[in-house]
Amino acid sequence: MFELIRPDTNFDFVSKMKAAVIASVVFILVGIASIVYHGGLNLGVDFAGGAVVQIKFQKEATTDSLRSALDSVQLENSTIQAFGATENREFLIRTSETTADLKLLTDRIDSALAKAFGQGVYEIRRVEAVGPKVGKDLTQKAILALALSWIAMLIYVGFRFEFRYAVGGIIALIHDVLVTVGVLSLLNMEFTLNTVAALLTIIGFSINDTIVIFDRIRENVRKKIRVDLRQIVNVSVNETLSRTILTSLTVFLVLLSLLVLGGPVIFDFSFAMFVGVIAGCYSTVFIASPFVLFMERYVPSKRKRK
Repeated sequence: MFELIRPDTNFDFVSKMKAAVIASVVFILVGIASIVYHGGLNLGVDFAGGAVVQIKFQKEATTDSLRSALDSVQLENSTIQAFGATENREFLIRTSETTADLKLLTDRIDSALAKAFGQGVYEIRRVEAVGPKVGKDLTQKAILALALSWIAMLIYVGFRFEFRYAVGGIIALIHDVLVTVGVLSLLNMEFTLNTVAALLTIIGFSINDTIVIFDRIRENVRKKIRVDLRQIVNVSVNETLSRTILTSLTVFLVLLSLLVLGGPVIFDFSFAMFVGVIAGCYSTVFIASPFVLFMERYVPSKRKRK
C-alpha cells in the first residue's frame, strides 16, 4: 500500500494545538464580524425571496447599459452583475420583487431589452422566483438540517466511542461550518441552497476523517496503558497522517476541477466545499483531538483514574 508519509513519523502536532485553536477562534470571530458588518449573510433568492433573471448577449454589454434598459420595468431593489465565463456577455439580475406570474415578468424584461438592444441579440436563459414565505421556510429547514446533522453525529460518535470524543467531533464540525460561512461572508458571496448542500457534505466528510483518528487513538490507548494521552494522540495523528492527506488531496483535486471547469451554476457549491475540505482536514488534527486532551485534564477518564 502506498503511503505518502511513513507511519513512524513523529511530527509534534500536540505542541502546536494551542496556537491552532487560538488561530481558529480569531478567524471565526473575524467571520462573525464580517457577517455583522454586511448586515447578515448575502442570502440568495432561495432564502430572501424575490426573482433572478439570467440574460446572455451575443456581444459585449455593460451593467450600466442593462440597468438603463430596465429602468422602465422598475424592478424593486434590483442588482445587476456580470455572470459566467464570458466576460460582459452574461448577466444576473436579482430583485426583491416577487411575482406569481413568471411569464409576465419575463415579458416585461423582454420588451424593455428589445426596445433598448433590438431583437435577436440577447437570450433570457432563466427566470426564477421564490416568495418570501417560501424563503423563510427554506431558511428554517436549512438551520434545522444542520442542527439535526450535528445531533446525529453526537449520538453516533458518543455511542461508538466516549462522550468526550463525540463533543470533540461536534466542535470540529461547528468549526468547519463557521469557517466556511465566514469565508463566504468575507467575500460577500451568495448563500444559497447549494451552499447548504455543501455544508452538509462537509459535515459528513469531516466527521469521517475525525473518526479515523479517534479510532486509532482508542486502539493505542488500549495497547499503551501506561503512556501519557498527549503522546498517544500525537502518535495516532502521525500514524493516520498519510491517509488524511491522501483522502483530502483526492477530494481537493476534484473540487479544484469543478471550480475551474464546472461553470457558474455549481460554483457556489464547489467553492464552499473547497473551503470546507481544507477546514475539515485542519480541524480533524487541531480541533477535535485537543478537546479530548482538554477533557482528560478536567474530567479524567476511567483509564486515568485507574
